[in-house]
Amino acid sequence: MNRLPPLNSLKCFESAARHGSFNKAAQELNVTPSAISHQIKGLESFLGIELFRRTKRKVVLTEAGENYIKPIKQIFQQLEQATADLKSAQHAGSLKLAVAPSFLTRWLMPRMERFQARYPDIEIEIRSSMGLIDFSLGEIDMAVYFGNGEWSDVEAHYLRPIRLAPVCSPKLIKPGQPINEPEDMRLYPLLHVSKRSDEWHDWLVQNDLDPKVFRRGLMFSSGSLTAGAAAQGLGIALADVSLVTPEIESGQLQVLFDKQLDTNRSFYLVFEKKRALTPAMAAFKEWIIEEMNDG
Repeated sequence: MNRLPPLNSLKCFESAARHGSFNKAAQELNVTPSAISHQIKGLESFLGIELFRRTKRKVVLTEAGENYIKPIKQIFQQLEQATADLKSAQHAGSLKLAVAPSFLTRWLMPRMERFQARYPDIEIEIRSSMGLIDFSLGEIDMAVYFGNGEWSDVEAHYLRPIRLAPVCSPKLIKPGQPINEPEDMRLYPLLHVSKRSDEWHDWLVQNDLDPKVFRRGLMFSSGSLTAGAAAQGLGIALADVSLVTPEIESGQLQVLFDKQLDTNRSFYLVFEKKRALTPAMAAFKEWIIEEMNDG
């Protein structure tokens, strides 16, 4: 061990090399610039090699410094990863999960009893979240996103596509105005999701119908709200049938036509890129893929 320089001096060297500045390294490590300079001089003395060329405005790595910083960076990255893996292993029996509110209440919660029955020793904490997750904060292990799968900072595992079909409350349909064919829906208001206003247009065009002759109804901020409004008899909504199963089974909603719109969006299970899965994460991944495949 006497052949190795002090770890603190290596930390100062790595930070100063990355920033090209003793002052910025001092800010990052919460010490004074003179302390950084002292550590670097001590390291250079230990090695018998000059690592930096000092100028008035900045410090520049020498050729020896350039050669030395490469393995030092790799070593610190390996230390960081080893520490993260060790901390994850200490919480192998727990999982922190983030999902969108509608997916949480309409799909996940009705199935959680099956997960708990299979993995009774896994402690799972579920949070409702509408946006993307910053996994680097360490507060969330995994999340369920829906979209096109193109998120650069996460590992995304495809679960299943989102397909939409028209649903409404049976009490919406008037005795003299039955809905036997898709064109019959023109007699009733269509419920829209504000950020996905093209969905009804695409469904109608896909079924050779002119969107202009259909009544525009209320607009809501989410698919969950349009489904809820449809259950109240306010109009016809486009919904992923798997997310409104309770309302269909209770008779609050009925699927008008088994003509589904493929939205080119899907559900994905995501987690931090290159993160090693804990046993709890691996168990949830296996379980949710199985549940999705079963419908």
